[in-house]
Amino acid sequence: MFLVSIKQDNCTGCGSCVDPCPAKILEMVDDKAEITGDAADCMGCETCVEICPSGCFTIMEL
Repeated sequence: MFLVSIKQDNCTGCGSCVDPCPAKILEMVDDKAEITGDAADCMGCETCVEICPSGCFTIMEL
């Protein structure tokens, strides 16, 4: 199981993380990326970590 988190203060609202997420748990809310799906659905693929130009995402294996 993986836990994804977003540093909202670092998010620039580019939205580049939303579509590539295979778990489809990310959406743009008020011009910021947010986890709107079940965070437990995170696959740990680190696509968001790799694609985010602001370094907002961290993924930890539980």
